[in-house]
Amino acid sequence: MTGIVYKSTGSWYTVKTDDGTIYKCRIKGKFRLKGIKSTNPIAVGDVVDFTAEDKNNKQTGVIHAIHDRMNYIIRKSVNLSKRIHIIASNIDQVFLLITLNNPPTFTSFIDRFLATTEAYNVKTVLLFNKVDTYNEEELLDIKYMAALYRKIGYECVGVSALEGRNIDKVKEMMLGKTSMFVGHSGVGKSTLVNTIEPGLDIKTKEISSQHSQGQHTTTFAEMFDLSFDARIIDTPGIKGFGIVNMEKEEITDYFPEFFALKKDCKFNNCLHIEEPHCAVKKALENTDVAYSRYKSYVQMVEGDDEHYRVDEFKNE
Repeated sequence: MTGIVYKSTGSWYTVKTDDGTIYKCRIKGKFRLKGIKSTNPIAVGDVVDFTAEDKNNKQTGVIHAIHDRMNYIIRKSVNLSKRIHIIASNIDQVFLLITLNNPPTFTSFIDRFLATTEAYNVKTVLLFNKVDTYNEEELLDIKYMAALYRKIGYECVGVSALEGRNIDKVKEMMLGKTSMFVGHSGVGKSTLVNTIEPGLDIKTKEISSQHSQGQHTTTFAEMFDLSFDARIIDTPGIKGFGIVNMEKEEITDYFPEFFALKKDCKFNNCLHIEEPHCAVKKALENTDVAYSRYKSYVQMVEGDDEHYRVDEFKNE
């Protein structure tokens, strides 16, 4: 039998077949040893083959194969830095939720995530959430930031999950697609998903006032069928986003504005850091390339952890 993985707890997998039947599946022990380096060999969104069982009138099964993935998104494993964690697979688009504060979303996080989605060929839309909570100065910061990413080619939408602002626009973009929602804990993912589809009733929690960080409400990624011909993958809040499986020479290819310029660099293998006659550094001097993007790029090439604030996107 064949089905799609809708939920993974690490040991059991909820698999749904084309006729809507739900099976609780596990994997064979040797399946974990087939050279898969990730902490989770099977992810939400995977198409799998399984053998159905009927134990105690419960629909269970054993997964024995994964179909080739159209794409997937990975990150460093939280506890095992040398291994990866597959967040989800076979995704049509990702909505990255961003908040200026409460909690802050740092540009280093945004840029690392975008580089990863570029590397794995996943379309990403930036949703600037909680726009109803910002004062005039903060709204200007959001508009500046959105303009920066629009110039690169990313679609940016200001939304308010609580007021329903631009929710219809987001739903229109989701039609006929499998969409994943990602962001720090507390940026409003669960609230937004509940606004899009109230019947799901995904749990939400308040922001921690002590550290201005969200509290984790989603433990595992999970996919849901919606009422308007769409699927949604809700994910755990991500505190940081470590890149994996990227050689420093290829990182420039995942910054679209750098990739467009690199042909004009003097050296074909230019890293845009110390090399002379570098088109990217020239564009940076002319403010044609954003300082925050260049700083994120250098950090990634040098292997530094993300650590600077969202208000550093301005070239001061």
